[in-house]
Amino acid sequence: MTPETVISIGQQALWVTMLIASPMLLSALAVGLLVGMFQAATQINEMTMSFIPKLLVLVLALVIAGPWMLTVIINFTKQLMEQIPSLIS
Repeated sequence: MTPETVISIGQQALWVTMLIASPMLLSALAVGLLVGMFQAATQINEMTMSFIPKLLVLVLALVIAGPWMLTVIINFTKQLMEQIPSLIS
């Protein structure tokens, strides 16, 4: 196994990680921004006001994007497992 192969596998793993994390992170970012703007406009500084909507949106994002995320990680794992014989030799 050459250093280039290791770097390539690492890059693919980081790309898959970014793909899997992005629906959750982007939805939490959007809700946090909206709740923050609402809190700034109304001057309500309640911690649960930002936590509960984020939690609900994260659950919704996981329900919607979960099957896709699972497919991405399964495909990556299958590809990696299929490459094992060529990586060893």
